[in-house]
Amino acid sequence: MSANNNPPVAEMQWRPSFNPWLIAISVMMATFMEVLDTSIANVALPHIAGNLSATTDEATWVLTSYLVSNAIVLPATGWIGIRFGRKRFLLTCIALFSAASAVCGAAPSLAALIVARILQGAAGGALQPISQSILLESFPPAKRGVAMAAFAMGVVVAPIIGPTLGGWITDNYTWRWIFYINLPVGFLAFYLCQMFVEDPPYLIAAKRSAGRIDYMGFSFMAIWLASLQIILDKGERDDWFGTPWIRWAALICVISMVCFIIWELLEKEPIVDLRALKERNFAVGTALVTLVGVVLYSTITLQPLMVQDLMGYTAFWSGVALTPRGVGAILAVFFVGRVIGIVDSRKLITCGFLLLAYSSYMLSGLNLQISIGNIVLPNLLMGLAMGLIFVPLATTTMAGLPNEKMGNATGIFNLMRNIGGSFGISIVTTILARGAQEHQTYISAHFNPYNPVFQQYFTRFKSLFALHGASNHTGHKAVLSLYSLAVQQATLLAYMDDFRFLAVCSLLCVPAALALRKVSLRKGPPMGVH
Repeated sequence: MSANNNPPVAEMQWRPSFNPWLIAISVMMATFMEVLDTSIANVALPHIAGNLSATTDEATWVLTSYLVSNAIVLPATGWIGIRFGRKRFLLTCIALFSAASAVCGAAPSLAALIVARILQGAAGGALQPISQSILLESFPPAKRGVAMAAFAMGVVVAPIIGPTLGGWITDNYTWRWIFYINLPVGFLAFYLCQMFVEDPPYLIAAKRSAGRIDYMGFSFMAIWLASLQIILDKGERDDWFGTPWIRWAALICVISMVCFIIWELLEKEPIVDLRALKERNFAVGTALVTLVGVVLYSTITLQPLMVQDLMGYTAFWSGVALTPRGVGAILAVFFVGRVIGIVDSRKLITCGFLLLAYSSYMLSGLNLQISIGNIVLPNLLMGLAMGLIFVPLATTTMAGLPNEKMGNATGIFNLMRNIGGSFGISIVTTILARGAQEHQTYISAHFNPYNPVFQQYFTRFKSLFALHGASNHTGHKAVLSLYSLAVQQATLLAYMDDFRFLAVCSLLCVPAALALRKVSLRKGPPMGVH
């Protein structure tokens, strides 16, 4: 990267009063807690619905309400932090998130739970971008790869642990404890952040000179993101654009998004500064992290569903099946944190996407005769791939931006990862539902007495039922058993289609990774990464 892209000398001279690792532990404790809550409640939805006398479809608003309020706050984090003080805003969010978690756990009805989840999502939306910007500022440029390795531990590993922890708590205790466990973590995070986090001089100066509030920009943004998130979360259940309300919501989403973009580009003090996208690495990196979100959250959603629906795993064991991915991510994060200042980040990112494509393709070759051991290797490789991608991608994306733009940039970066995850989950669940129907239609077409393979299996099942004393209607029972197998195989084929789709998405990221500008992380006096 050219010299004129380096941060100003004044920015590089400021250093926090405390050891950066104390700051990292403080902010990542809060971030890990928040990211964990995006996935921990998924496996508990049937229990929540039953306990609160609601349908499963009504209970999905527990997830949707959280994601909507989370998405609205995410991109505005930098702007709010400047006007109210970033440390004060961080502490307020931790306290509100913890209090809302307590209300979630004690909720007497579904309506009360949804309201508490809205508050929880709004408070949690700011924790990711604030943590990322604090880490980038607290560590010197030569060690920012290590900082992003610490950040990756939260945003990559937490969603993988979420289903396992949520399943274990729900199976052994009650779903309410998936919210109560946030209380001690939130208290400790609040105390540590109060002790070690501080606002840098540029934020204090920016707070004094803050201008008017961008009400119009915030309104357009809230309408756009809320309508988009609701469409993505409810679209597959309601047949997408075949439903009038989705068509109207999509129209509102597009109009408000266009108005938001135009307004923010013309506004002198926008709530979200889209001009940061003029920086090439930030624009390319933001696009890439969107696709990372597609693959990460899609596979986390698909695999537990597959092993529960087709192989009879419990919620806990379906989560355990994802454990190797967390192990792989942790190993990769430690490795990348040490070599990122030595090896070209673009090479690490490219290797990560190639490995991600290969591991997704491996998952597309599974069948119903596998054991849990057969999915260890592809999950381990996928975790390694995520670690290879996320750490250098976050570092390279932010490298060309000055510190005063970090808060705004990290808000956009994290928002697009979450939106990518929402898009990915919507796409793969649609492919799964419609693909299963298509494969089922194709397989059922071979159910006729003139097909020798069908006749062979039909005769075998009839004999089996007759052997076990079911002499009446053996032919009918044989057909029903064969049809059940056909549905199972059709669903498996749809899962395979999904994993192939994710492999293709990963391969498409390779050219974009090579389009990133090379960045030197060793600025100023040489400093070893440790």
